[in-house]
Amino acid sequence: MAQDRLETDLASLTSLADQSLHGDIYAVIDLGSNSFHMLMVKVIAGSVQVIGRVKRKVRLAAGLDQQQMLTNDAMTRGWECLALFAERLQDIPSTHIRIVGTATLRLAKNSALFLQQAEAIVGQKIQIITGEEEARLIYLGVTHTSTHHDKRLVIDIGGASTEVVVGTDHTPSLLVSLNMGCVTFLDKYFANHVLSQTNFEQAIAAAEQQVQPLVKSYQEHGWQLALGASGTVQAMQEILTAQGTDEHITLPRLESIMQQAIACKVLSQLTITGLVQERKLAFPSGLAILIALFRQLNIKAMILSGGALREGVLYSLLPQLHQADVRNRTVQSLMIRYFIDQQHALRVAEVTKDLAMQLEPSWDLNQFDGHSLLNSGALLHEIGLLIEYKNHHHHGAYIITHAEMPGFTRAQQQLIIALIHNHRADINNDIISKQTMTSVLLAQRLIRILRLAVILCLRRKDEALPQVSIKSEAERLVITLPDGWLEQHPLMSAELEQEVQYQQQAGWQLSVN
Repeated sequence: MAQDRLETDLASLTSLADQSLHGDIYAVIDLGSNSFHMLMVKVIAGSVQVIGRVKRKVRLAAGLDQQQMLTNDAMTRGWECLALFAERLQDIPSTHIRIVGTATLRLAKNSALFLQQAEAIVGQKIQIITGEEEARLIYLGVTHTSTHHDKRLVIDIGGASTEVVVGTDHTPSLLVSLNMGCVTFLDKYFANHVLSQTNFEQAIAAAEQQVQPLVKSYQEHGWQLALGASGTVQAMQEILTAQGTDEHITLPRLESIMQQAIACKVLSQLTITGLVQERKLAFPSGLAILIALFRQLNIKAMILSGGALREGVLYSLLPQLHQADVRNRTVQSLMIRYFIDQQHALRVAEVTKDLAMQLEPSWDLNQFDGHSLLNSGALLHEIGLLIEYKNHHHHGAYIITHAEMPGFTRAQQQLIIALIHNHRADINNDIISKQTMTSVLLAQRLIRILRLAVILCLRRKDEALPQVSIKSEAERLVITLPDGWLEQHPLMSAELEQEVQYQQQAGWQLSVN
């Protein structure tokens, strides 16, 4: 009987797993001019969880001849890649799959021949999207993975096209797709893969010529934030971080990286700290296009977005996720998935907010979105408890380090790691010092506020919270509790005394009255 019951339970669980597989998994394939990408996600706890990414360098654009015909070799590379993807698509409903082709398939006169065989391989229809639709989807992908509500400029440098979009929230206002990309410019302006000043100048001038007609309308429209959504921009950010700067891409930094490339003389010898091998081939041409965009549009600084075309296509399949704030959606999903005590997390977040507002006149906590990131850190500070209590702050930091967090830049994620790791026990100054965009001083201030809030909420009851006043004298904190409260709460008093010692060891002054 027990065996029969076990088999019945296993069959029931298997049935539920099958339903989940068919109901919750989505796949998007982007047939790009440089690479083919497949993104697979599972919708869980009101957010998306990536369960698979596959990328293959197909370099389709390099297979376009002078008559704009795809060569047999290029098409074969594409078909072979799709045969790999097809295996992963077998168990996913066709309504949960979308495959799009971009610039090279728009340009190729024999794209119908490629598509006929490609659709037979994957068993799905493939849609060749217009340049304007590609720009719209890129913008949608950026807005659903970034939390900024400012008016945005979004740029994506692909293999054969470059999309430039300005919009607010989820609505693009101006969008264009330009016929230039890192693969087509590589063959045209870096002949024999020579990295010379002349080759860069010619590539930049050609890109500037294409961008120039946009300048007036885009600058009149304006933007507060520039986001890059391509491998080129990711490469720049990786280089800057590896070379010890923050993640802001600026024109002087791009020109400095160009000089580093020119010093290498040829592409085969291209060695720049932070540049990974797989990005090297298309790097010089992408860099030239990006410099042209910065110069013509007068871009002051740019950061990397969290998503682009694939994410835009994905979210077009998931209208139920369109209304939620991206950052809130990510935090709420993590709280559900890791069984965080939501009532207590909200309590700690409320106390951090109260302390931060009291300190705001003397401590500028709003820079780099400090208040919002402190709130996120407070809501997630117990995420490591699912593993065990003693070192849950370490486990929590590890989880956040390796989590995908739409709505947060990598630098913002780094600050949350520092908050969670340091919300209790010994303070790790090495982790605090790793901030790239956020100042170390801001990180220290936010950590100190969170630590105090966690102690004040120790009893996990709203009615046990004391009325607290806090003020700062430069970096010295003074916290004042009601008369007699410490005597009536000896455990809390001991915790606060210990906290004075922890902060003193870190070089911070704290007084409790």
